[in-house]
Amino acid sequence: MTYASHLLRHSRKLTNARNVLRHEHAFTSGRDGPLKTHRFGYFPGKGDGYSGSSFGAITSKTGYSTHSHKTKSFGVFKISSSELKWNSSGGAMKMSVPVVGTCYNNTLSCVQLNPRRGLATDSGLPPHQMIGMPSLSPTMTEGNVARWLKKEGDKVSPGEVLCEIETDKATVEMECMEEGFLARIIKGDGAKDIKVGEIIAITVEEEEDIGKLKDYEPSASSPTDGVKPTSTPTAADVSEPDTSMAADLPPHQVIGMPSLSPTMTEGNIARWLKKEGDKVSPGEVLCEVETDKATVEMECMEEGFLAKIVKGDGAKDIKVGEVIAITVEEEDDIGKFKDYKPSPSATDGEKKSSGPAPKKVELAEPQSSKPIKVDRPDGRIFASPLARQLAEDHNIPLSSIKGTGPEGLIVKADIEEYLASKAKSVSAPVSQTKDVTAAQMLDYTDIPHSQIRKVTASRLLLSKQTIPHYYLTVDTCVDKLMDLRSQLNALQEASGGKRISVNDLVIKAAALALRKVPQCNSSWMNDYIRQYHSVNVGVAVQTDNGLYVLVIKDADKKGLSKIAEEVKHLAQKAKENTLKPADYEGGTFTVSNLGGPFGVKQFCAIINPPQSGILAVGSAERRVLPGAGPDQYEFGSFMSVTLSCDHRVIDGAVGAEWLKAFKGYIENPQSMLL
Repeated sequence: MTYASHLLRHSRKLTNARNVLRHEHAFTSGRDGPLKTHRFGYFPGKGDGYSGSSFGAITSKTGYSTHSHKTKSFGVFKISSSELKWNSSGGAMKMSVPVVGTCYNNTLSCVQLNPRRGLATDSGLPPHQMIGMPSLSPTMTEGNVARWLKKEGDKVSPGEVLCEIETDKATVEMECMEEGFLARIIKGDGAKDIKVGEIIAITVEEEEDIGKLKDYEPSASSPTDGVKPTSTPTAADVSEPDTSMAADLPPHQVIGMPSLSPTMTEGNIARWLKKEGDKVSPGEVLCEVETDKATVEMECMEEGFLAKIVKGDGAKDIKVGEVIAITVEEEDDIGKFKDYKPSPSATDGEKKSSGPAPKKVELAEPQSSKPIKVDRPDGRIFASPLARQLAEDHNIPLSSIKGTGPEGLIVKADIEEYLASKAKSVSAPVSQTKDVTAAQMLDYTDIPHSQIRKVTASRLLLSKQTIPHYYLTVDTCVDKLMDLRSQLNALQEASGGKRISVNDLVIKAAALALRKVPQCNSSWMNDYIRQYHSVNVGVAVQTDNGLYVLVIKDADKKGLSKIAEEVKHLAQKAKENTLKPADYEGGTFTVSNLGGPFGVKQFCAIINPPQSGILAVGSAERRVLPGAGPDQYEFGSFMSVTLSCDHRVIDGAVGAEWLKAFKGYIENPQSMLL
């Protein structure tokens, strides 16, 4: 043991150290007493029989070590033990031993450092250690360097603080694990968005080696490489204009399915208002297109003649950009397009330019319960003790299991996966038979999906799967609100204006609360939170055609009569299916009211992305309240409202602050008029 420690501690003096370490064995001391060596180090523990794995097999190429086996994390774990264990970073220590590898057991402490041992090679670099960005919390994927407490050239000792790291939770001090000198700081003070494992500094053992790493930069094969750059598209990936019939066709213009809303990917042709052979002028309506939101008129952009309608009345599921018609400049050229059909490149090019084609998903056939023989060159089978016990309990031959552990080791997860696949292969045919039989016994009608139904389904599914919702509910007294509404409606009727509804007052209160708490008037973007300066409140409206969210722009600046007029006007357009994109785009917050129309007491609404909040309004109910005396009581009307929040943007306290502001406006409605 003393020899092994001495050998590694002086590895920089070995001329053939690279070949020695390439075939090293990990030393472990277990309960059996004598030291044992393994190709890779396994430390007996709970769970699957392993508390850590140290992947040695170092191959030095450019002055730093590269592991021949990938791990989930290259962090350093501290194991408090009196036994000596191997450290793949190159040192053998007593008591508190850093072990590089993947943590298989919760008994290990948090990851602290990410060192890698570099060896002297033809590149001329001295022995050195690379320190990577550590993973200091289970959710951490990247971090920032707040400041370095050591500078280049300083001597460092175990336990001394090297720098402060800003994680996703807090600012944590990163300590040194080995004695040496800080030769180079790769990521300086204030460096941001450093991926876990990315090199941030280099240390050396000898002070005279500091200058040799002065101009060192991590090479392309070092851990600093995160995501591989996407390859630039080749000429074959870019769509080309259709020239297959260029010699036979006169000058013409191809009209494609337009993109009439940000979420539109395909549309339907409701009807053509022009027929083949008609003359068309700029501004004239060619056809009506059903989008995912409404039916929109498509106007002509240039003067000419409609030579060919490729997609006729009622054509459905036309991709954006797909050819729907052809126009020509001269009337004599119309007949030349009588039998025209777009070539495949006219539509396939659009798919090529938009990105790689989606992979075809094939359903895997149920696996047979018959064991599959797994060939092993040496005929030996390696399995953890827990995996062997589990296999014996279920009478599973280990020869039929393919191990996913290091060097084909069979672990507990492999046995469980094998058992699950057997159960699935037996139950799948039975369940499919039951489904077919049940469907044959039922009487049903299949209703085709409308465009708006498809988009609503996909967006709400995306919202629930990707947005962390949480909900806050509060009861508001609406007695004063109802009194004010009666007074305002009397004035509206006298002047011939639109009546003001409770929902109009809710919209106004929500808009003013958003102006008071602007954090709720925001959206989550990938790299930042976008806070909007305009308060555009969306109003959910149900029609025979589907669910629409109408947008009242600058609702905080408009009066109640103006809000009431716009809501009624947009609702009528939604029922007639004549909405324009400007009528439903640009919302920053949404109000959904199921209380007034349907009498729903309370519900939780789904956030409409990219917004971060939606208010669900329930019905008002009359309640008995305790009075001033023991035998006295009062009556009051209360309305329940529930705020759904995106926790990435709106913290709980901020959501509660918004609800407090909203409740204040509802219970003291005169303040909305100030």
